[in-house]
Amino acid sequence: MAVPKKKTSKGKRDQRHAHWKAKARVAARKALSAGKAVLSGRAQGFVYPMPEEDGEAES
Repeated sequence: MAVPKKKTSKGKRDQRHAHWKAKARVAARKALSAGKAVLSGRAQGFVYPMPEEDGEAES
């Protein structure tokens, strides 16, 4: 017969949540840093299209 599993302790649950949130915090910090680098023009490792200033229209 199936037996229910033991309840996870609050400490273990909180530890897992803290680890998950810490990983999210690091990812957010890296994303913000990358965004600032791109906007300020200091980015070295990004390749993104820049609007061309040619007056010609492609037809």
